[in-house]
Amino acid sequence: MFAELMKTPTARAAMGLEAPGNPDPLNVAPAMGVASQRLPIDPAKLIQANLQLWQQHMMLWQQMSSSLVGGAMGGEAMDPVAEPDKGDRRFKHPDWSENPLFDYMKQSYLITSRWLVETMSTIADMDPQTARKVDFYTRQFADAFAPSNFVWTNPEVLRATFETKGENLRKGLRNFQRDLERGNGQLRMTMSDPDAFELGRNLATTPGKVVFQNDLIQLIQYEPTTEKVHRTPILMVPAWINKYYILDLTEKKSLVRWAVSQGYTVFIVSWVNPDETLAHKEFENYLTEGIVAALDAVETATGEHQVHGLGYCIGGTLLGVALGYFAGINDQRFKTATMLTAQVDFSEPGDLAVFIDEKQLDSLDQMMGEKGYLEAQAMFTTFNMLRANDLIWSFFVGNYLLGKEPQPFDLLHWNADATRMPRRMHLFYLRQMYLHNNLVKPGAITLAGVPIDLTKVTVPVYLQACKEDHIAPFRSVFKARHNFSGPVRFLLSGSGHIAGVINPPDAKKYQFWRNPDEPWEMDSWLRGAVPHAGSWWPDWYAWLAPQSVEMVPARKPGDATLPVIEDAPGSFVKSRSQ
Repeated sequence: MFAELMKTPTARAAMGLEAPGNPDPLNVAPAMGVASQRLPIDPAKLIQANLQLWQQHMMLWQQMSSSLVGGAMGGEAMDPVAEPDKGDRRFKHPDWSENPLFDYMKQSYLITSRWLVETMSTIADMDPQTARKVDFYTRQFADAFAPSNFVWTNPEVLRATFETKGENLRKGLRNFQRDLERGNGQLRMTMSDPDAFELGRNLATTPGKVVFQNDLIQLIQYEPTTEKVHRTPILMVPAWINKYYILDLTEKKSLVRWAVSQGYTVFIVSWVNPDETLAHKEFENYLTEGIVAALDAVETATGEHQVHGLGYCIGGTLLGVALGYFAGINDQRFKTATMLTAQVDFSEPGDLAVFIDEKQLDSLDQMMGEKGYLEAQAMFTTFNMLRANDLIWSFFVGNYLLGKEPQPFDLLHWNADATRMPRRMHLFYLRQMYLHNNLVKPGAITLAGVPIDLTKVTVPVYLQACKEDHIAPFRSVFKARHNFSGPVRFLLSGSGHIAGVINPPDAKKYQFWRNPDEPWEMDSWLRGAVPHAGSWWPDWYAWLAPQSVEMVPARKPGDATLPVIEDAPGSFVKSRSQ
């Protein structure tokens, strides 16, 4: 059924995944076809699963009857047969538990959806990619058909409809129309008040100047706030899938501002939002015109040949590539490297792997062919599908069924500010990293004439991963310690891909884990990990500071031969994808 749904033009267009001439760009139907063929092979297992489903529904009927009778007679009701998972906010309204009808709907859905997911995920004799797809899209199907997503089966929506005489649905339709117009016919769901934030006013506000730019980057140097600074500057390399200001979000949520306050000269790369004029750019250009060009500019600005490199997400992967590149030419440009939620070994890449196989990449190539780049909406939708209940269906209900306006939320505002990506660069990245895992194969990738061999990298590396990361799973990030030859410090922080990184000390949120013995295997590391309350940032500073002891007078943008081009946050970051 989900495969058929994915074939409809409306579904494909709304998701930003329309590929001309291809009715199934995600290649879902073949995987579901294999599953339907394999499912009857083990009838005993199928009969057992169906029997368990029937038994649970019988228990639910018994529990519901007990609740009705117990409520009428003043007796005690039975415990629920099925309860939502921790963190599942779809059923938080009191009526889902207090109203017997909606309680029954909720539990019936939970029983059936869990049975469906478990049954489909245990089908034997499927190759790993097919099994991943079957599991992922079964969960997508189950999420989509939750009773919370429909007017007549959501008590909160029904209550609002009766109380407002349908005004919530009228407002919801208006919100739906607005989001279609924002996406030029594709559904671009609003997740945060778009008028609440402005770059340079309450986002990306750390004072600085753009001191260098080329086709791909602007380089920002930040104003010092201390009289003395560490001699070795920091170069931050964010992901180019979104904008750089995740590292300089707000005044109180800025890794950039915090690093400056610790006495560092901080530079950051602001990637261009490419259009068809940059369709020819390759992954190699992101190395040479991105990191290499930035390093040369930093040296011109400070006189320092070495930097402390810091890369976030795919920017961290590119930093790993740069480490291998400079090791290959015997140039020690990096004194240390910090990699935040970044993978170099893609053998266990998590749910994103479901979108990557040759057929899907061919469809993606076809989709990008006309303009020469990937639309921002496609990646935005892909990441949202990884957490569909939180990032799709909760806003579907809130915006369109309840007719609410989204509240201001800085992280979600940034999340929606996605960028386009050049076709050649993106296909190289997906094929070489995700599909073939060539970055950890010495010499399998050659860039700018240099075979990339991470085993030649001997600089100290700080690896940070997030426990609940759905984009760069912590086990995948951990594997990098097997690829570098220098000392590696691994830290696991609480929360997910964004909140686990942007966690300033003053917030006093979450926690992190360290294992001082640094065992080689992940499970051993976890067994000996010591929890620490709060932010991981001070731990990073404690690791970094001893490797940059010498202090020098503070450097200001424009002091050296690099002229100031414009004030931070610069113009590249203000280019929006429509």
